[in-house]
Amino acid sequence: MTAVTITHCEVEYRRIMESGEVAIPVGGVQLEGNLEVPQEATGVVLFAHGSGSSRKSPRNNFVAERLREFGLGTLLFDLLTEAEDTVYENRFDIELLTDRLVAATEWVENRAETAEYQLGYFGSSTGAAAALRAAARHPVGAVVSRGGRVDLATAVLDEISAPTLFIVGAEDTQVLELNREAYAQLSCEKEFEIVAGAGHLFSEPGTLETVANVTGDWFASNL
Repeated sequence: MTAVTITHCEVEYRRIMESGEVAIPVGGVQLEGNLEVPQEATGVVLFAHGSGSSRKSPRNNFVAERLREFGLGTLLFDLLTEAEDTVYENRFDIELLTDRLVAATEWVENRAETAEYQLGYFGSSTGAAAALRAAARHPVGAVVSRGGRVDLATAVLDEISAPTLFIVGAEDTQVLELNREAYAQLSCEKEFEIVAGAGHLFSEPGTLETVANVTGDWFASNL
């Protein structure tokens, strides 16, 4: 009896304090990632980065750190292997990126340490299109798009049931218009946040902090 109790406690400890590099098996390849789940997390957010970016993206890591302060776990992972990323066309293969995100979602759901959590998607640029397509195919608890190429997910927007937040920089005029058009097609719970003074990369002072805080509020409310 004592041995069983100790084993359970050890598993529980690993679950609530999990942090580190992971390898996600997908279709014969291994996708590198970093999974961090703080104590008493209420959910886990999977990040889908934009073209040319990776799990090491300073912007996404900044947002992920803030989400963990909100009590959320985060999984930042590469949607492509290093070899695949050298082929430029792969970065815009939304179907491939969507398949990878769905596979990573199932991997999180099937792990004993993370199976109980509600999941969310945070997508940036082309990664946002993959996040929206994945949410239509494999429902999750909530979705956030930052400066997303949501026009690349037009065909499935009316199939999304998860509460969805679009965040766009006020100075990112072309993407802003694309987001407005896509937003009108969503039938789920939704919100639209325009960040004053921000361009596509949210590199202007204070703008990424706004993104992180709004995102944290959204996931904390919905996961």
